Formats: sequence, C-alpha cells, structure tokens
Amino acid sequence: MIKVTLLHFGFEDYTVELANSLVKYVDLTLIHPEKLSNVCSNVLDSKIRVINFQKPRIRDPRNLLSMNSMIRIIKDIQPDILHVQETNDPWYDWTLLLNKMPPLVTTIHDVFRHPGDNMPVFGSEYTRRISFYRSQQLIVHTNQLRKILIEQFRIPPDRVNVVPHGELGSLYQRRGSQSLQTREPYTLLFFGRIFPYKGLQYLLEAMPLIAECIPEVKLIIAGKGENIKHYFPNGYDEKRYEIINDFIPLEEVCNLFQRSTITVLPYIEASQSGVAALSYGMGTLVVASDIGGLSEIVQHKKDGLLVPPCDVRSLADAIISLLSDRYLQQKMQTAALARCHQDLNWSNIAAQTVQIYQRQIDMQKKN
Repeated sequence: MIKVTLLHFGFEDYTVELANSLVKYVDLTLIHPEKLSNVCSNVLDSKIRVINFQKPRIRDPRNLLSMNSMIRIIKDIQPDILHVQETNDPWYDWTLLLNKMPPLVTTIHDVFRHPGDNMPVFGSEYTRRISFYRSQQLIVHTNQLRKILIEQFRIPPDRVNVVPHGELGSLYQRRGSQSLQTREPYTLLFFGRIFPYKGLQYLLEAMPLIAECIPEVKLIIAGKGENIKHYFPNGYDEKRYEIINDFIPLEEVCNLFQRSTITVLPYIEASQSGVAALSYGMGTLVVASDIGGLSEIVQHKKDGLLVPPCDVRSLADAIISLLSDRYLQQKMQTAALARCHQDLNWSNIAAQTVQIYQRQIDMQKKN
C-alpha cells in the first residue's frame, strides 16, 4: 500500500473530504497546523493518522522553527508521496526550495490571486511559484488552469493533471444541525468572501429587474470581506435583503443553502468554485457567470445556468426563468445531485488521485 502524507495549511473542506476517501486506498497521514485541528477533528475518518505542529502568524520569525518541525515530521514518516494543498505561505515555499523532499504532488486551487483580493500574503505571488516547479505532479480542477500552467509557466503537460473539485454538501450536512430547513421558493443566496471579483454589484443591479416579475424574491448575502455598506449607500429593504456581513460559522452554512433555491455566482473572474461544489451537494440550484473555471463546473441547462459576466439583464432573465419554472428546477436539481455520485464524488476523485501517485512512483522507479 502506498504511504502518503497529506499536508495542508488551509483549504480545510477540500482536504477533509479528500483525506476521508484517500484513506480507503492508501496508508495516510495528515499533517496540519494545530489551529486547524478543531475545524477538521470531528469530520475526519478515525483511520487517518493526524499530526499537528505549531504554526505562528505569517510575519513571525518563529516560522523558521515551525518549518524545521514540519520537515522533521515528514522525514520521520518517510512517505512514498507528499501531497500538499496549495499554500500562500512563503515560509513553506522557501523550505521547499532549500530541502530535499519526497516525491511531491501539489494541488493548485488558484494559479493567480483574484483581482481585487486585498488580503495577499507578502511575497507569496512570487514564492508560491517554487511549488509549481519543485512538484513532480500538479493537480488542478479545470482545463483552464491546466492550460495556464502549461502555456504561461512552461510546466510540461505530463506533469499537470485535471481532477474535479468534489462536492461539499455532504460535509456541511454532517457539520450542520439535524433539523432540515424549509426551502424558500424565491430566495437567492450570494455566499462567500465579498470582493470585487465576485460581481455582487451586478446581482444587486439585477434584483429590481427580478422583483418586477417575481415580487417575492429575496437575496441572502452571507460572507466577510468588503464593507457591505458601500453597496447600499442609501440603506436597504430588510424584507428584500438579508445580510450577514461576517464569517459564517460552519454549523450555520448548511442552513443557508437549505433555505435558498438558487445560489448566484455573478463572478467577473473565476478559477474554480467551492461554493458551486457546496451548492451541488446541497441540492441548491446554480446560476453563474460563463467565465473561467465556472464554465467547466456548471453544465449549462443541465445542472445550472450560465450567463455572460457583467450582463445584468441576462443574469436577471436566467434567475427569473429558473424561479418561475418548478419543473426546470427539479430537472436541474436531479442532474446536480447525480453529478455528486459521478465526477464530483470523492471516492472517484480519490481513485484518480491515487493513479497520479502510482504513476509518479512508477516513474521514480524507472529513473
């Protein structure tokens, strides 16, 4: 059995679900900073060995000691494969550059920082490229990201693998309350970090157009980021908008998706989307911009609707058509849930990932 060490500094949801399925195929050890223990502990398979290490804040020079501790743990395990979830931590990147590592597989969730994201880690846009070149195999979630790595970063095509982002609904259902929320037939959800690239302004411009046809429509805006007040300089109608401009506790996320009929992703830039993955697993319909990785995740008119980015009229029309047609809703919801048992299923994703591990091990033996 392949001995795998899975290391992550974030992307907890993805890592938890991947680990829970990988442990069926490999001898798995999960390593992460101690601060992530509470998020992961209650939802991880008990067969997974978990090792924590202390990780200070990014600007703390004690990170040197932290990285030394991490390296010692990896060397003690002696894995056949070290699989790392993309990190924006320059301390890890320099550690990767200066140390001999086991055969390395890295999952890259976002090749570039999103436009308007005002929370960058100093220097990470440059240092994180170290992982692109030091990894024997890279995993991305869309063909668009694969093309960028091959064409712009000159990564050999045989080192870049496309593996879909699995559904996250089942994870949040395990975390959520046991009582099911009633689906509100005219409620929309905008969920996640609120930054300009998420295109919230276009959804807000579309709301009056939607309300002309569907007076009962309501929008929940849930997430932290920009100050929401600049979107509503004159205040807002509390019957039309429910705003939670804060971090959403994990156990409450499930309720928001269960209540909502449609999750709206009016993004102006996208690489992939955990929000779409969560929506599919919760049976919540998706209307999204036809841009970047969203164009590959959402199958237009099958399990969701795609609209041109920044096109307020098209966005409104798509939402109106879906809210007005119960048969179409049921058809798309059935298709979305079916995908959760197919390409978005974690067992299938883990099996594909193990094939990448095995291919790299076979290549190492030949060399």
